[in-house]
Amino acid sequence: MPKMKTHSGAKKRFRVTGTGKIMHEQPGMRHNFESKPSRRTRRLSKDQVIAKAERRRVRKLLGR
Repeated sequence: MPKMKTHSGAKKRFRVTGTGKIMHEQPGMRHNFESKPSRRTRRLSKDQVIAKAERRRVRKLLGR
């Protein structure tokens, strides 16, 4: 059986921590910072653990 390939889009969007949690960048953190308050950009800058409902699907895309 051939090896399973990692989904290229998923590997750019998610990362796995040492303990096995899957993290993602929060939406709204790419552009238009002039219109966003500093408080909001600081809050959005922290990565977040993905929702429990998405875990199985993302893990499969990452080849884990």
